[in-house]
Amino acid sequence: MAGENRRVRTVATALAAVDKATPELAADVVRTALARAGADIARSVLLFLSADFTHQAHAAVLAASRAAQCLQVTGCTAPGVFNEEDWVLDRPAACAMVFGGDCGLAAHAAAGVPLLSLAAPSAAAATWLAGGGPRYGMLSTDASAHGAGRIWCHGKMAAEGRCEAAFASVRAAVGVSRGMRILGEPRPVGGSGRDVLRVGDHPALNALLRELPLDMREMEKLPFHLLAAGLVRGEAAGAIDEGRFTLVPIIGVNHEERSVALALPLDDGDRIFWALRQALAAENDMRRLADELSGRLGKTPDFALLFSCLGRGPWFFGGEDRDLAVMRERFPGMPFAGAYGGGQIAPLPGGNEQMHNAAVLSLFAADV
Repeated sequence: MAGENRRVRTVATALAAVDKATPELAADVVRTALARAGADIARSVLLFLSADFTHQAHAAVLAASRAAQCLQVTGCTAPGVFNEEDWVLDRPAACAMVFGGDCGLAAHAAAGVPLLSLAAPSAAAATWLAGGGPRYGMLSTDASAHGAGRIWCHGKMAAEGRCEAAFASVRAAVGVSRGMRILGEPRPVGGSGRDVLRVGDHPALNALLRELPLDMREMEKLPFHLLAAGLVRGEAAGAIDEGRFTLVPIIGVNHEERSVALALPLDDGDRIFWALRQALAAENDMRRLADELSGRLGKTPDFALLFSCLGRGPWFFGGEDRDLAVMRERFPGMPFAGAYGGGQIAPLPGGNEQMHNAAVLSLFAADV
């Protein structure tokens, strides 16, 4: 069990890992979080369980509900979980955030309030993503980050494979760190379907290689898992700073045609720029996001939720999750919780979007 946090508050978290998944672990983290919050009963609970609990999810939620003495338990299974103290990816683990005061999960979402949104990959339909206002959250997956996880809301398993919830008596600021090093400016493209033939006045592959670091240009095979095209639809001026772009994976190149293949097709009038996944750029972008959201909130946040991609977690940062480190440095003593998944949900200028390799951060302050 993680070490005790001596700070008493109405919102608190607890994280624990064990060798074998049992429903009692969910009850244990709830009880520990309640003790840290100085409360005997929770108003509501967020519960995130590792994918080891997929077949015991219902029993674990019941155990958490009994320990909290409340029915308002929401959360999901995920490949890994974390809080402000630590992260766990390789063992059965549970993370709970309990609310013992006025703020907490609302029985009904008020209009326009950002919605915590959790969904299995097959249940995150475009119509659902687009409806209901701004959404933030994650895709609940198995340990492979491809199969479906389990989701629960208001203490019950979500039969449709998705749920949404909102907080009452708080102000929220939500944003996303896509953590990419931007290579160049948006330029007009020419192509057919998913194949980019030209970027500006140059063959697409030539244009890409010109922007890459020297050591990467000389690789026999490009690291496609680190590369993306930033697709801008609409006015190119200010698109990068304003976040008006979609990151599209690069899936291949044709050396004879000097073309680049993308995971999504092009439209007439599109402009693209190249982007590179890089640990330092991701860490710096998280710092930017934390400062931006804190300024937007207008006061010191009381708690936070963070949803990160498996491709953005400790393995990407060389064994340490620098996103969590930034949160601890920027907001010392603040409770936060979240999970690693196979996809994230975030509100962007063009609407809610499902993305990968991102970190979605929500800061909350008591509305008093």
